[in-house]
Amino acid sequence: MVLLAASVTTKSGKAIVSRQFVEMTRARIEGLLAAFPKLLTGSRQHTFVETESVRYVYQPMEKLYTLLITTKASNILEDLETLRLFTRVIPEYCKFMDETDVVNNAYNLIFAFDEIVALGYRENVNLAQIRTFVEMDSHEEKVFQAVRQTQEKEAKQKMKEKARELQKAKQEAMKKGRNPSYSSSSMNYPPSPVVGDAAPISPEAPTKQPYVTPSTRPTATGKAMKLGNKNKDIDLFVDMLKSEGESLVDPSSAKSPVGAKSPTQVHTESVHLRCEEKITLVGKRDGGLDNLEVHGIVILNISDEKVGLIRVKIDNQDDKGAQSQTHPNIDKELFKSSQVIGMKNSAKPFPVNVDVGVLKWRFQTQDESHIPLFINCWPSENGNGGCDVNIEYELQNEALELNDVEIQIPVPSTPVVTECEGMYEHESRKNRLVWKLPVIDSNNKSGSMEFTCSGKPSDFFPVTVEFDSFSSFCNIKVADVVTLDNEPVKYFSESSFVAEKYEIV
Repeated sequence: MVLLAASVTTKSGKAIVSRQFVEMTRARIEGLLAAFPKLLTGSRQHTFVETESVRYVYQPMEKLYTLLITTKASNILEDLETLRLFTRVIPEYCKFMDETDVVNNAYNLIFAFDEIVALGYRENVNLAQIRTFVEMDSHEEKVFQAVRQTQEKEAKQKMKEKARELQKAKQEAMKKGRNPSYSSSSMNYPPSPVVGDAAPISPEAPTKQPYVTPSTRPTATGKAMKLGNKNKDIDLFVDMLKSEGESLVDPSSAKSPVGAKSPTQVHTESVHLRCEEKITLVGKRDGGLDNLEVHGIVILNISDEKVGLIRVKIDNQDDKGAQSQTHPNIDKELFKSSQVIGMKNSAKPFPVNVDVGVLKWRFQTQDESHIPLFINCWPSENGNGGCDVNIEYELQNEALELNDVEIQIPVPSTPVVTECEGMYEHESRKNRLVWKLPVIDSNNKSGSMEFTCSGKPSDFFPVTVEFDSFSSFCNIKVADVVTLDNEPVKYFSESSFVAEKYEIV
C-alpha cells in the first residue's frame, strides 16, 4: 500500500492533525480533506469511499474522524488493518477525544504516526512498540546525564577551591605590603577545565598566554583536573539502576537494541562451568507429541592448575525423571550419595585449559504435558482459494524464560497479516513468515497471530521454532565449588537451553 496522509478531522472536514507521508502541497491536502465530507451519504455502511484519484479510508470516533488517504491501487485489506492500528493509537494520547484534546497532544500523535508509516509504507509494529518508541526512554542516557552532573559538580568544586586559594594569596600579599598580581608568571595554576572534558589539559596546549621570558616561565608540575572518573555519585546511581533490575551496557560497545542479543558475559574466574541443554521436539499439528528429547551436559574448564583439586556440588531438582551419567574418571559413588562431582583419584587434579564434560543427562518422553512451548497452528480454507491461518503459542513451563523466539511458518505466497502480538517478517526468498518475540516468560506466556494467504492447509507445515534461554529445562544446576578440604573456590557458572530441532509437522 501507499499511504498519502493520515489525519484526524472534525465531522465537517476541518483538519485538526494531519501527517503527509509523501511530498504534497498544503493546498492539495486541504482540498482533499475538505472534499471528504461531501462524499459521505447517510445510508452508506462502508468505511471507505473513492474518487477518481484517491481512496478515503475512515472510521468515526465520537465527534471526530480518523481518516487515511491512499492511492486507489493500494490493498484495501492492508488499508483497513492500518486504520485499525491508527484508531488504537489515538486514544493512547487523547483521553477525551475532542478537538482541544487532539490539539494539545498533536506532537505525540505525529510521532506515533511516523512510527506506523514510513515513506508511505506501513512498518511492522504493534501498539506496545509504538508506545516504547515514542517514550524514547534510554537508560544509557540516564547514566550519561548522571556522569555529566557529576562532572559539573567536580568542576564547580574545583573553581571554589581555586577561588579560595586566590583569595588567600591576595590576603598574604596585602599583609606583606605588596601589590597582588596574578599573572601566569607569578602563580602556577593550570588552565581552568571546561565541563565535559574527558582528558587532562596540558599546560603546553596552544592557548593564548601572557608573554613571559624563558627564565620566568614556570615549570608545570601539577596535573590538570581529569573529569569522567568513577566516583561515589556515579556508583550510587548505577547501583540504584541495578537494584531496579536494569542491565547497564557501555553505550560505546552496545549494538542496535532492536533484535540484539545480550552480550556474552566474560568470565574471569579460574573455574568455569557451563550447563548446556538442547531439546529435540516433534509435535503433531492436531495435538499430541511424537517425541521430546533433552540432552544436557556440565562442562568444566580450569585455567589455573592451582585450583585443579576441586569438587563440584550439583543442585539437582529434576522432577521429570532425567537419567544422568558421570564421566568415567568421576567418582560415581560420591555423586550418587551426595550429588558431588570429584575425581576417582582424589590426588589427581582436573586437566587445565581443556573443556571436560563431567556430567550428562537425558530426558525423553511422549507426554505432551512436558512440552515447554505449545504451538497451535490452525489453517482453515476461506472459499477464495486461500486460507485464514490462526497460530498461537502458550508457555506451559512458566519457570522458563525464552529469549529471541522465532516461530517460522511456511507460506506459498505473500501473506496479509491482520493481527500479531510481537513482530513479523516475510522472507520471500525462503517462502516463510517469521513471527519474532523477544521474550516469552510467565508475564508474556501466550499470544496469537492471524493472517490470510493463498494455499491449502497442508502448505503451512511444518512450523519450526527457535529460541535461546538461560534457564534449565531439567532444573539441574551448579550449586558450589569447593576444595578437597571443603573450602570455597571462586567460580563462574552459566546455563543455556536451546532448541536444536523444534517442529510441528
